[in-house]
Amino acid sequence: QVQLVESGGGLAQPGGSLTLSCTTSGDSVSKYGMNWVRRAPGPDQGLEFVSRINSEGFSISYANAVKGRFTLSRDSAKNTLFLQMNNLQPEDTGMYWCVKDPWTVSARGPGTQVTVSS
Repeated sequence: QVQLVESGGGLAQPGGSLTLSCTTSGDSVSKYGMNWVRRAPGPDQGLEFVSRINSEGFSISYANAVKGRFTLSRDSAKNTLFLQMNNLQPEDTGMYWCVKDPWTVSARGPGTQVTVSS
């Protein structure tokens, strides 16, 4: 069973950048469609889709909220998924996870916290 560990989160100023990494073990990252999802702070916030790459690696999609600012990539040799986040905004604040398909029900790892604040 694939295990996922996210890293790279932290504090960024509005307009700043962060790169998240998701290291997988137990299985190949290219075997699955993989997603980045997030949850904003607060008790009533649900899980939000951010980006997805299909298993073949040729199809990448983004939520409208991050399109043009975030870039998902994959290093199959290192079994690692990346999320390059540019022009960060306060509304990008939240916990981020990488999750295999289907993201709505698949198990999540510990996640990495992203905070965008001046």
